[in-house]
Amino acid sequence: MPEENAAAEVTAAEVTAAEVARLAGVGRAAVSNWRRRHADFPKPVGGTETSPSFSLDEVEHWLRAQGKLAEVPLRERVWQQIAAHPGGAVVALVQAGGALLVVRDRPADWLELTAVSDARMATLLRPVLDQVLGARLGPGHALAEIPLRPAAVPLLRAAAELAAELGARQAFEFLLGRHLDANPRQYTLTPDGLAALMAALAGPSGASTGSTGAAGAAPFKVLDPACGTGTLLRAVRGATALYAQDSAPELAALAALRLALNGTPQVRAAAADSLRADAFAQDTVDAVLCHPPFNERAWGHEELAYDPRWEYGFPARTESELAWVQHALAHLREGGTAVLLMPPAVAARRSGRRIRADLLRRGALRAVVALPAGAAPPYGIPLHLWVLRRPAPHAAPPAGLLLIDTAALAADDRLRSAWPAVHEAVQDAWSAYDRTGSVARAPGVSRVVPVIELLDDDVDLTPARHLPPPTAGGGPAELTAVRERLGETLGRAARLTPPAAAAPAGGTVRPPMTTVGELARAGALELHTGTGGGTGSAPVLTEQDVYTGSGPSGTLAPTADEPVLTAPGDVLVPLVGGAAIARVVDEATAGAVPGRGLALLRPDKDALDPWFLAGFLRGTANTRRASSHASTATRLDVRRLRLPRLPLAQQQGYGLRFQALAEFEDALRLAGRLGEQLVQGFHDGLSDGTVTPE
Repeated sequence: MPEENAAAEVTAAEVTAAEVARLAGVGRAAVSNWRRRHADFPKPVGGTETSPSFSLDEVEHWLRAQGKLAEVPLRERVWQQIAAHPGGAVVALVQAGGALLVVRDRPADWLELTAVSDARMATLLRPVLDQVLGARLGPGHALAEIPLRPAAVPLLRAAAELAAELGARQAFEFLLGRHLDANPRQYTLTPDGLAALMAALAGPSGASTGSTGAAGAAPFKVLDPACGTGTLLRAVRGATALYAQDSAPELAALAALRLALNGTPQVRAAAADSLRADAFAQDTVDAVLCHPPFNERAWGHEELAYDPRWEYGFPARTESELAWVQHALAHLREGGTAVLLMPPAVAARRSGRRIRADLLRRGALRAVVALPAGAAPPYGIPLHLWVLRRPAPHAAPPAGLLLIDTAALAADDRLRSAWPAVHEAVQDAWSAYDRTGSVARAPGVSRVVPVIELLDDDVDLTPARHLPPPTAGGGPAELTAVRERLGETLGRAARLTPPAAAAPAGGTVRPPMTTVGELARAGALELHTGTGGGTGSAPVLTEQDVYTGSGPSGTLAPTADEPVLTAPGDVLVPLVGGAAIARVVDEATAGAVPGRGLALLRPDKDALDPWFLAGFLRGTANTRRASSHASTATRLDVRRLRLPRLPLAQQQGYGLRFQALAEFEDALRLAGRLGEQLVQGFHDGLSDGTVTPE
């Protein structure tokens, strides 16, 4: 392909109607209206009849000419170039990542390279890039064949500009995050919080104490044999070398660049199936972290029957996870630690009981941790962590296995807010066990179970089956306190019950109506879309928080943008689900960041009463009129929600009644939760004997 044609192919980035809407900060419907009403709106250049795509340059020019866009944000322009790359987004990310590594490690060389033409830059960049990649990733690395034609140079220049704004590592994390968000079904991701917990359990406390590295610290090498995008290895602190392998070449390449940009450890990455073609067969490491593929039948059972890694027994075809366990142990030095994320069935399947028994007898398996449901995909299953250690020859195995069940620490489906407590409980129990071989027994949470108790016919290692249950509902005293609080709440709900409804004396009168969109254009309110991201450490109000009337439970996704914080009198509306919900922010929930899927309406107090606004937005007919239906969800166009045009004094009259209804609803919601707690507490107490029938 001639270079000028290739350049045109890359630089002529295309955007969909949804991406045009994002550029202009409007809804998708507005873009459809522009196409119908403006003859000069750019014509489609690709896509399909129902989902056309447009030239980014033409769209940008049209939006600016119409006064609808001051400037395309730099990060959005770079992302559009990534998404529109003819070789695919992964190829573009790899090219951008290589350039960002040069920007970070050889900034002076990069400045010299950018002073020449695109064609000359592509020629000069190749040897510099090879030197930087070779220094960070070692000889024979997986990125030696990154294509660098002149057509790719505009993307590399743009990525460097973004690095000047955000930093090289943050720029790559942003672009990779956008790609992962845009393709959620293509990747199985390990959440950052879980990755941090797994890394903390693995060390570097267990690192060798022998020779030290160049910086004086003990060498600490970590392997992830199913690395994905490198999330687990990125969470490791204090490592001197990181080894990453994945069967998907694009993931191995992305992980290598991500890890190289994230810190200073030596990085080695390989693209191959770790079980069938172990790229690091001759290497031993201090720690292994792994989120292996679950329930694989074609993992190599036939061809690997006599593999020396099966030190604890040859795994059955249905026990691929136990193959990964032994692969991890085979790579550990003596005393090294492995932490693997496992489906709960591995702890109890009969086909794996002999291997589980041998892992226990020889002291290789040290802890099994049951995580709350939702900790990692598949989110509906409470996954397990297995903590293993390579036994030293002739060392006596530990007498007990540490079992931890964290389900009770994340009750009421509030995993995000409860995760710090989960992390702390697991790490504290493991640290105590690792030092002393025992932990203080916490009923229903943690216990060291003698190995001899576990070596029965089933060798069932499911934590909940070996932990004593906690005292029901906190015991009789706690149940009494819940009962008293329920009585007070029911009394308050009775007092707040609305009076009998009455029809208007003169019949139904319909005042003139307006919409949220019209009020926003008139300046009577501000309209913001929640992102759940920003700078700082503010809590995040999620959709679930708005539905349940609870406080902020989410955590902030770090971005360079300054977030919009909630203030008293703001109104929050969920955009997905079709339910008639609107919540007025009070002092208790002020200062939070609106999460994804929420719209924040900030009324001018001199023109709009917040409770009047929220009350009318909750009308069932109103939400039906403003909703559209996709194949799997109902989405609300908040700009189409209607409310009557009334003087402020009349609005406040409505607002008082809507506020009283909200207080009644809160009392009913609290009474329901207390009632469920009391009923379950009595069931548990009566069944375990801590409460008598009398």
